[in-house]
Amino acid sequence: MIIQFTVRPDQGPPGGFDLGDMLWRGDLGEANSAGHHPDQGMMIHLAVTQLLDAMSGLLAGGTATSSFVGTDSSFTLTFKAVRAGVSVASASGKVAVVSRAALAITLLRAAEELADSTAASLPADDGVLDDYTAALNRFRGIAHAL
Repeated sequence: MIIQFTVRPDQGPPGGFDLGDMLWRGDLGEANSAGHHPDQGMMIHLAVTQLLDAMSGLLAGGTATSSFVGTDSSFTLTFKAVRAGVSVASASGKVAVVSRAALAITLLRAAEELADSTAASLPADDGVLDDYTAALNRFRGIAHAL
């Protein structure tokens, strides 16, 4: 499975409300927020923070399903615990069925890449940066425990 989070270019100085996109590609299909009409881009740092928190319960075994809607977007993903791990689906269909550990590590890597490439350039007093960092640290513990 491939997960990528990107910030759209030409938005001025970096900020916690920057628009961006998500790409989820698996053996069964693809979910991509880019290139849709109406636009499905989202406030990417807020969206990834929300996604990490939502996925924590599912991956730790506390919930059987989790739904994600991108912040200020119509982009949706549904995650369901299944015998083989976790089913990932979008409005257009299934994307993949992967183990909990594989999903956790892939999601963690994508969130860390976003942090390394753009979140680190957010202003130090940006509250979104604090929330993103806290969610990433919590999720890192869950991912490494699987």
